[in-house]
Amino acid sequence: MREDRLSPFRDAHTDRSTASEVPDTPQTRSPSYRLAFADDDFLCREELRPVRLQLELLKPEMIMAERQITSTIVMFGGARIPEPAKKDSARTATLAGLSQYYDEAREFARLMTEKSKQSGCRENVIVTGGGPGVMEAGNRGAKDAGGCSIGLNIVLPHEQAPNAYVTPELSFNFHYFAIRKMHFLMRARAITIFPGGFGTMDELFESLTLIQTGRMERVPFLLFGREFWERVINWEALADAGTISEEDLDLFRFVDTAQEAVDIIERWEPAPPRDDIPGR
Repeated sequence: MREDRLSPFRDAHTDRSTASEVPDTPQTRSPSYRLAFADDDFLCREELRPVRLQLELLKPEMIMAERQITSTIVMFGGARIPEPAKKDSARTATLAGLSQYYDEAREFARLMTEKSKQSGCRENVIVTGGGPGVMEAGNRGAKDAGGCSIGLNIVLPHEQAPNAYVTPELSFNFHYFAIRKMHFLMRARAITIFPGGFGTMDELFESLTLIQTGRMERVPFLLFGREFWERVINWEALADAGTISEEDLDLFRFVDTAQEAVDIIERWEPAPPRDDIPGR
């Protein structure tokens, strides 16, 4: 991270270093003596939650701005979907069958990254949740193309680490789901949803709701695997019930291959946010 010094005052790094070299006394060992910004226990206090939220928003934003990343291609999908070579280890036969989407995710990310490289990896950069399954496939495809990709991990109760294909300098870790979701969408120029579970459903519907309600501009919103999505969600039933409108079914498209998705993104005409919600 770069810090351009325009201030005549001593910088925080220098004072933190100086404070660590003071004589060892009861006073300097006291937690109250620690510099506030260098005191982990203080920063983790409940009252400091607003500050932590701000820090999680700022750190990735500043790093991506310094790398001049202006737009991203979002890839959501299941952590449990194996690559085809390992599908025999899948917990269910259905999950093994979904392994084809690992390859489609990998190929899609490769194709998009080939185009991203033309901008110096500043535009249409692949971003995933940084974990296994479809996320790994996305970062892996970007690496296949010799480009960069972003991983937005989150701390979970069970051990979790970024997959090996995320660009190290663009590997982030979050405590707050809400801030992580903001970073997924702040630069999104397309959103792709591969088969997945609760987490993928959460990301799907939250993103779609932002577009439906006009809080976000329309972007290509692509669901990989029509058979899967029409089996697990009865979209037409929602429209028939009136809980969504028929027009809402036009906010997304089904695709089955990486090339289909790339073609839709390339032909996409920018669309402004909705100014009303049909059916209300």
